[in-house]
Amino acid sequence: MNLKTKTMQRILLLLILLIFNSIIKLTAQENYSITVEFSGMKSDDGDVYVALYNTEDSFLKKPMTGEIAKVNDKKATITFKNVTPGEYAISAFHDENDNKKMDTKIFGIPKEPIGMSNNAKGFMGPPKYKDAKFTVDKNITLAITMK
Repeated sequence: MNLKTKTMQRILLLLILLIFNSIIKLTAQENYSITVEFSGMKSDDGDVYVALYNTEDSFLKKPMTGEIAKVNDKKATITFKNVTPGEYAISAFHDENDNKKMDTKIFGIPKEPIGMSNNAKGFMGPPKYKDAKFTVDKNITLAITMK
């Protein structure tokens, strides 16, 4: 083989490798983390139960996943890892009496402190998904005040 043929083969091989690398990057989906910092708890008793939702229809009904955070110095932190890019919402409650459920008053009003992403609040009912939703397209940290 002459020098010109070898050079052309190397250029062609390099182009094929670059194209292949680009295809792999396009098909590989990045995963991110959502760190949630909770404040506003009145005591260190009990745990904070945290639910992550990925659709409006499942919001406050069936979480995509959930975690439990320990309360220290009236604060708690939880991290959801390997989250694919998209739209999400978070709900949480501080289980102050450690009975592993959210206690409610008449008409389902929570007795224990609750919190939502974006610190969303409801009017005459629970908050709406549109008020609690946020976008994940990088690693993010959210602050939620429990009330």
